[in-house]
Amino acid sequence: MSDSQPARSAWHRPMVARLADEQHRTATMLELFFDLCFVTAVAQASTAFEHELAEGRIGHGVLGYAMVFFAIWWAWMNFTWFASAYDTDDVPYRLLTLVQITGALVLAAGATEALQHEDFTVITWGYVIMRLAMVTQWLRAARSDPERRRSCLRYAVGIFVVQIGWVVRLSLPEDTGLATFAVLVLAEIAVPVWAERAATTTWHPHHIAERYGLFTLIVLGESITAATGAVRVALDTHAPLGDLAALVVGGILTVFALWWLYFAQSAPELLTTLRVALLWGYGHYFVFASAAAVGAGLALNVAHATGHGHLSDRAVAAAYTIPVAVFITLVWLLHHRTTWRRSAADLIHPLAVAAILATTFMPSPVLVTGIIAALLIATTLVLSARGAVKVASP
Repeated sequence: MSDSQPARSAWHRPMVARLADEQHRTATMLELFFDLCFVTAVAQASTAFEHELAEGRIGHGVLGYAMVFFAIWWAWMNFTWFASAYDTDDVPYRLLTLVQITGALVLAAGATEALQHEDFTVITWGYVIMRLAMVTQWLRAARSDPERRRSCLRYAVGIFVVQIGWVVRLSLPEDTGLATFAVLVLAEIAVPVWAERAATTTWHPHHIAERYGLFTLIVLGESITAATGAVRVALDTHAPLGDLAALVVGGILTVFALWWLYFAQSAPELLTTLRVALLWGYGHYFVFASAAAVGAGLALNVAHATGHGHLSDRAVAAAYTIPVAVFITLVWLLHHRTTWRRSAADLIHPLAVAAILATTFMPSPVLVTGIIAALLIATTLVLSARGAVKVASP
C-alpha cells in the first residue's frame, strides 16, 4: 500500500455493511458531537414545554411537546441505526452528518414557535434537512452494498416521499394539522418496516446500547440544567430557602435514581433479536421524552414555590411526578420485561410508580418522589444481593 492510500481512503470509502459482531465497537467522536448538538433541540423543547405548563395550557403543551419531541427522537434514532450499519467515517459521510447537525440546529430554533404558537414552519424545514441528508446516505449504501441494495433503496425512496408530505403539510389548512401529522408519523414509522422486508440491515448490539445510553445521559443532564436555572432565578427573587432546599434535594435524588435505574441492566444482553431491539429502541421515545420533561416539571415546581404560574398545587406536582413515573415504567418494561422474566422483584417497580403518582396529592411531592426513587434503587440492590447469594449457595 502506498503512502497516499490512507489519504484516498479517508476521502472516500465504500459504504459496505459493518459486522454485527465487530470487536471494540464504540461511539465515534462524530456521533458524540452529533448528540451534543441535539441537546440544543432537547433544551428548547423542554423550555417551551415548561412555559406552556406555567401558562396553564396543559393539553396544548403536552400535545405540542409530544409532536416536537417526535421530530427530535426520530431523526436521532434513524441516524443512530444507520451509523451502526454503515459508518464509513470518510469525508462524504462526515459532511452529510454535519448537514444533519445543521438541520438539528434549525429544528431547535423552531421548537418554541412550534410548541407555543403551532407554527411548524421552521421545525419542519430543519427536520426535512436532516432526513434528506439521510436519503443521500442510503443511496451511498445502496451503491456499495449489493446484498442489501433493495433495502437501502426502499429507505431512500420512502424517506424522500414522506419528506414531500411534510413540506406539503405546511400549506394545508390549520384544522388538518393534527390529522396530517398523525398520518405522516405513521408513514415515517412504516418506512423501516417496509425496507427491512427486502433485506435486514446490520446493527451492532453494543453500539446501539451505548448510543441510547449516551442520549439518556444527555436528556437527564438537560433536566439538571433546567432545574439549576430555575433555582438560580428563584434565589434572585429571594424565595424561602426551606422550600428550595426540599425541591433541590428531591430533584437530585430523583435524577440520580433515574440514572442508576437505567444503567443497572446490561442492555446489549437484551438485544438478542431484531424484534426485541426495535421494541426496545422505539420504546425509548417515551424514555427520552419523559426524562427531558422531568426538568421542565422541576422548573415549574420551583417557579410555583416563588409564587409564579397559574396552576394549582396538584397540577404543578403532577407535572413532575407523571414524567418520573413514565420513565420508571418504561425502563422497567424495556429492560426487564423484554426478556419476559417473572420474579417477585418485578412488583417493586409498579409499586414505586403507584407511590410516586400518589405523592401528587401529598405535601412536598418533589422531595417525597426523590425519596421513593432512592428507596426503589436501594430495594433492588438488596434483592439483587440476596439473589446472588442464593445462586452461589450449594
